[in-house]
Amino acid sequence: MSLLDTLNSDLKKAIKSRNSDTAELIRSLKSDIKYKEIEKKEPLIEEEIIAVLSSAAKKRREAIEQFQAGGRDDLVQRETRQLDLIINYLPKQMSDDEISEMVQAAIEETGAATPADLGKVMKVLMPRIKGRADGSKIRQIVFARLSG
Repeated sequence: MSLLDTLNSDLKKAIKSRNSDTAELIRSLKSDIKYKEIEKKEPLIEEEIIAVLSSAAKKRREAIEQFQAGGRDDLVQRETRQLDLIINYLPKQMSDDEISEMVQAAIEETGAATPADLGKVMKVLMPRIKGRADGSKIRQIVFARLSG
């Protein structure tokens, strides 16, 4: 079953169970996917759908940070619930140890030695990890390795 089929199925279940929050989120995700298809002028492949969902998850993480800074706990809870639902559709997230191993391999492959080489490492690393880990988390790990 494709990811889009899963979203459609879950949307039907949410509507039948009168879970309006879940239905609203899934509709929003499907809308994001549709806009990307219109932009591309052809149906998205599974990896592209994962990229759209990863982008939606990133937006939720950023919103959570902003709402926490503003003291809006009600909105933090709402965004956290949405983020948890989105994460269920994404591939299994990598552990810090797995990310560290891949970072080390990319550093060795590129010959990076200083924080100025961060871009080289990220360019090699991101296509391999895309959708399975948060980009900012990866960037922090790479920067820490290159700095220390």
